[in-house]
Amino acid sequence: MKFTIKATTLALALSSAVAVSTSFTSTTAFAAETASRVVAADDIEWGYLNPLRGDKSPGAADLWGDRTKNTATGMLVRFNKGFESPPHIHNITYRGIVIDGAMHNDDPSAGKMWMPAGSFWTQPAGEDHTTAANGSANLIYLEIDSGPYLVQPSSEHFDNGERPLNLHKDNIVWLNDGELHDITAAGVSSTYLWGSTADMNGSMIKLPVGFKGTIGTHASEFRAVVIAGDVDYHSVDITSPISLSAGSYVESTGNFKHQLVNEGQQEATIYIRTNSAYRVF
Repeated sequence: MKFTIKATTLALALSSAVAVSTSFTSTTAFAAETASRVVAADDIEWGYLNPLRGDKSPGAADLWGDRTKNTATGMLVRFNKGFESPPHIHNITYRGIVIDGAMHNDDPSAGKMWMPAGSFWTQPAGEDHTTAANGSANLIYLEIDSGPYLVQPSSEHFDNGERPLNLHKDNIVWLNDGELHDITAAGVSSTYLWGSTADMNGSMIKLPVGFKGTIGTHASEFRAVVIAGDVDYHSVDITSPISLSAGSYVESTGNFKHQLVNEGQQEATIYIRTNSAYRVF
């Protein structure tokens, strides 16, 4: 069965992580070339997670990478209400963030724990589990560090030494701009999810209503996915602002500034995968 992390427990881990992440210096080699790519949610091309099952399969769309190859990949997966997989394993570990709906992912014998939008979980390679969806619409961001992403029978289960995690939205601890040296924009908060701040890692930030500011990065890999809310985006490469809703994607390499405005009615949540520190100002 998966662990549900309580806020008090997670706060201790976050305090240690933040102490490491508060400097904008990085051991990551500076990317000499700069480049960026933006994919709005409305422009995403959808296929099937398991093409052989056709419309009986969850929908899937790679935002970056290629889930069929031996490479890291970030993808969107959508499920119909009432979907429940049979028990199965995966050949690789994945991380999931709920964007819309309510998701359950756990041991086949576990009772349902529905995770709403903004929740985070990890699924270790080789562990037997089921996945279910209970919202009228259900959408997740799913990320792997190597591929291909395969579904295999429970009989092939194995223990890779990792342990799974279910982190309900209400148990996530957020630190505000007064507690984070690299976040100086008023009202912005952040939470650390996985990895090492000296290497590849994942975090989320919340941008308040009325936010107008910049995410500055000098990483050789910077990837961001809008989890909730809507933001207007522009950069040196996108001079006419475009609207990015939940499921939209932005990436960059090198010394780059992503300029965001939140003129919506709710705070915007953005997941960030990067191998260097970033600033929000």
